[in-house]
Order: sequence, then C-alpha cells, then structure tokens
Amino acid sequence: MEKKKFSMGLNTVRKKVLILSKLVGVGIVLFYLATSKLSNKNVAFWIWFIFVVAVILGVDFLLGRMISTPLQEINGIAGKMAQLDFSAHCDVHTGDEFENLSNHLNRMFENLQETLQHLEEANKQLEKDVEKEKQLLAQRKELVDSLSHEMKTPLGLIRAYTEGLKDETDQKKKEQYMEAILSATKRMDHMIVSLLDLSALESGSVKLSEERFDFIELVETVAGRLLLDTPGTDYEFTYELPEKKLFVCADRQRLEQVLNNLIENAKKYVVPYGKVHLEVENQREFLRFSIYNQGETIPDEEIPKIWQKFYRTRNTNRKGSGLGLAIVSQILSLYQVPYGVVKRDQGIEFYFRFPTVP
Repeated sequence: MEKKKFSMGLNTVRKKVLILSKLVGVGIVLFYLATSKLSNKNVAFWIWFIFVVAVILGVDFLLGRMISTPLQEINGIAGKMAQLDFSAHCDVHTGDEFENLSNHLNRMFENLQETLQHLEEANKQLEKDVEKEKQLLAQRKELVDSLSHEMKTPLGLIRAYTEGLKDETDQKKKEQYMEAILSATKRMDHMIVSLLDLSALESGSVKLSEERFDFIELVETVAGRLLLDTPGTDYEFTYELPEKKLFVCADRQRLEQVLNNLIENAKKYVVPYGKVHLEVENQREFLRFSIYNQGETIPDEEIPKIWQKFYRTRNTNRKGSGLGLAIVSQILSLYQVPYGVVKRDQGIEFYFRFPTVP
C-alpha cells in the first residue's frame, strides 16, 4: 500500500524532474559543506570537478530514463501503427504521462484494428451481396431468354391450331386441334413450373427439410406409379431391391422428385420392347440407386452436358422439357452426394449414392 502511495506521488514527469532537481541541489549544498573544510584547494577543485561530471552524467542518465527512452519507444511504435502494423504494441511502464500515452495508443490501435476488421468483414459481405445480386440478375435474364426460346414452339402450335379451329367444320378435326392445344398448354405449364423450380434450386433459396423415412418404400411407390401401373407399355421392366428397409434422412419430396425424373427419363428413352432395370444396393453406410434403360448410348463428349438445362443429345427428337436431369443434378448437389451416368451394354445407367441412417 505504501509503495502504491509513493508511486502515485511520482505519477507525472514534472514531479520527477522537480524532485530530481531538488535532490541535485541538496547534494551540491551538502557536498560543498563537506569540501569547504578541505585545506588543499587543488584537491577540492578536482573533487568538485569529478562531482559535477558525475552529477551531469547521472542527471543525463535519469532524464534519459524518464523522458528520452519512453519518447523513443512511443515514437517508434507510433510509426509502426501509422503503417497499420497490427503486431505493434507500446510497452512503456514509467508510471507517468508516458505510460498513460502508451496505454492510450494501445487502446486506440486495438479499436482501430477492430474497426478495420469489421470494415473488412462488411466489405466481404458487400462483395458477396453484390455478386449474389449479379447472379440473380444473370439468372433472371437466363430465365427470360430460356422461356422465350422454349415457348416459341408450343405457342406457335397453339396459334396455328387456334386459327385452324376458326375455319374447320369437321368435328373430329376440331377435337384433334383442341387436344393438340391442350397438350401444348400442359407442356408449357410443366416447363414453366420446372424452370422456376430449377432457378430456385440454382439460386440457393430452396431450404431442404429433413425427415427419416424408408427409401425402399419410396422407390416402390414411385416406380410402381410410373413403370408398373402404366397400360400399353412396350418395354420389359425388372428390379432388384433389398429385403430389409433402408432409412435415409432427407427431404422426401425432393428425393421423390429425383426418382421421378430419373425413372421418367429411362422410360422416355428406352427403345421399343427394350429393358428398363431398377436396382437399389445396400453398401454399408450408403445405398446406391441405379436405373438402366436399353437404348442409344450417349457420346462421351456429351455426357458432362446432359445435366445442363434444355440440353438434349443429338440423337433425341426433343423429348421432354430438357429440365429433368438438371433438377436432379441440383438436388443431389445440395446433398453433396456422388451421382452420374455410365454407358452399359446396349444402353445407359443413371445412379447416385446416398447415406443411410439407423
């Protein structure tokens, strides 16, 4: 406690210098009284000379410790701070204004560093927002361009058949025209809904729900609806499914959408009286879904492109909207699971792997 009181009494440079000057004055007086009694003036002179030199050196040393050294330290650190050297730290412990100045500089630099970090984070977030806005604008433009391009054919059909209805008197042909118009309208509706869904997936605005369900049951439901319960089929359908249930934790509707698009794709491109084979394998912590359709294979250079929207291979006759596989790719990419297509004997196979849960 006493040490603290003493340090509080010397908490300014002015007080330190004043005390030092008083001590030097008292020392000179005492030394004068002590040497004035010497009879040898020559000895007294040299003693005084040595004393004065010692006082000058001592005062210079003490003033350097109290003033020059802290100033040099603060000046050097201030220069580093001016260059935004975030490792700079002023370490002055003199118990006076210099220590306070050092602490203020450190706090100022910490606040500046924190402010710059916040500014940098804000700039990064701003860059992300700007980039996201650019992507959204590009996606909107692409959406408009794609719709305008893809809608030309069905709109042209609707216009042609509508004009034909005006002058057509044959009731049977009128019904055919109306069926063609309804078919083109359904195609447009399906295309718009699919394209909007794909745009939402690409922009990352879709939130996937999570629920635990039996994947085998889902496959049986979708495959039964699309492959088994269809009258007038001209293909041979076979399947291999595990006897035990395989549970996954995912968005059931989105996985159903994946299965629906892959099965529809196989059904659409199987050759007449060809084979469609569906298989689910249990691979320890994963399952592997695959569907094979017998038909024309895809050229190697076109395989990476089949996941792009509106892309159709040269061997197809514009079947479908060209969006199904793009939607499959986006959904499976959100789950970060492996998927792809491989060429098999007389056909192709689409597959994906998905983690299972207990």
